[in-house]
Amino acid sequence: MKKPRILAFGGSLRAESFNQKLAAIAAQGARAAGAEVTLIALRDFRMPLFDEDLEAAEGMPEAARKLKALFAEHDGLIIASPEYNSTITAALKNAIDWVSRATTPDEPPLSVLSGKTAAILAASPGGYGGSRGLAQLRPFLVNIGITVLPDQVTIPKAHEAFDAAGNLTDPVQTTAVKGLGTSLAAKLA
Repeated sequence: MKKPRILAFGGSLRAESFNQKLAAIAAQGARAAGAEVTLIALRDFRMPLFDEDLEAAEGMPEAARKLKALFAEHDGLIIASPEYNSTITAALKNAIDWVSRATTPDEPPLSVLSGKTAAILAASPGGYGGSRGLAQLRPFLVNIGITVLPDQVTIPKAHEAFDAAGNLTDPVQTTAVKGLGTSLAAKLA
């Protein structure tokens, strides 16, 4: 039986992103359930804002090509999405916009996204824990052909929730986050 391959990342560009830490914890749960997980940081894939004129003139930026190749190689996604002004980040939306683009005339639209399964979660310093952003991320992903697990995890007061090593200090939260990764791995198996 083939091991499911999962791409995990946070939707923030900040070096000490709470959501990047959260993605790493969910990845632990997926690995423990037998999945092969690639943990990346969006900050390592710097790309301009999506612009069809730029794309027509210069093609897909190299960072977007590399990110698209990673999406293509994986069966599922762990997306830990911060909430900026009650919605998803521009960095996350831009990354998905670039990845969604066809690079050859015969490539079907959304080919590296459609058919994947995702687990979504969020951490936010606010009391809602990023739930308002996830409420917008879920239909966005579904609309582009990604199945989203029904369960999600939010971590409020994220600035108080992690220790210096990037672990959640609450064992109940840790179990829930790892469990989401486990559920994704099981769904893809």
